Amino acid sequence: MIPDFQTIMLPFLNLIADGIEHSTTEINDKLGRYFNLTQEELNQYLPSGSQKTFPNRVAWTKSHLKMAGLIENTKRSYFRITETGKKILENNPTEINLKFLKTIPAYLERSGRTIEDDLIPGIDSTQLVSTPEEILENSYLKIRKNLSQELLSKIKSCNPSFFESLVVELLVKMGYGGSISDAGRSIGRSGDEGIDGIIKEDRLGLDVIYIQAKRWENVVGRPEIQKFVGALAGQGAKKGVFITTSRYTNDAREYQPKNETKIVLIDGEQLAELMIDFNLAVSTAKTFEIKRIDNDYFSNE
Repeated sequence: MIPDFQTIMLPFLNLIADGIEHSTTEINDKLGRYFNLTQEELNQYLPSGSQKTFPNRVAWTKSHLKMAGLIENTKRSYFRITETGKKILENNPTEINLKFLKTIPAYLERSGRTIEDDLIPGIDSTQLVSTPEEILENSYLKIRKNLSQELLSKIKSCNPSFFESLVVELLVKMGYGGSISDAGRSIGRSGDEGIDGIIKEDRLGLDVIYIQAKRWENVVGRPEIQKFVGALAGQGAKKGVFITTSRYTNDAREYQPKNETKIVLIDGEQLAELMIDFNLAVSTAKTFEIKRIDNDYFSNE
């Protein structure tokens, strides 16, 4: 299991106790071996997929140790232990964490925190196991999940005609069907609270996709997918998208046509996620920018 950034602090300092210059890459590798991390754990990413989890935690460990004056940068991506750091290790501490660092005046001054400060209401910052970026990203995922559920609830309450328009507009935003008017003319009503029709796969219309959408509460089973495959065969089509506001049984998802027909199944949760990704029926409430040092700016110092 990947250790939290506070657990990394003491091993980090011990690994550079020799007082010579070390690189970020070197220490990441040594810490990975120290904690016996598997290749899968080393390649694990943050929820956003922007960077790997372990190097991110090591970076925050390094940041806190630096604020405490226990390490210092020597050049870009290189650092070494300070005399203060050596003296702390001479006392053979059993643990170095935020609670320990808050006993160091330099840390309190540089971090702008007091011992009573909490990063999260009701949670002492010294008990945190996640880095600030992990907290932010996990909070974002929770907000997105709630939005997805609210959006799906709205979709289910829409009338069939509005649902048809919604599906068409989403597919166009995803790059299918050319224009809204082109896509709209390609869709024919089925009279079964959904749409059945053909839409261009691209703006040039080099291929077509058969669409079936069901504004259902009931779970979609394998028989419905088999009927869809039969409808594709009747149209001479080889590509299809089945969209439902509910979900699919395992049998439905595991069903694979024996011919060259390719089917994509989109359930209600995926539908809402796609609408969020392609900004359909949602708007941006707030935007937060996370900034980092531009080391290139200082390269000619």
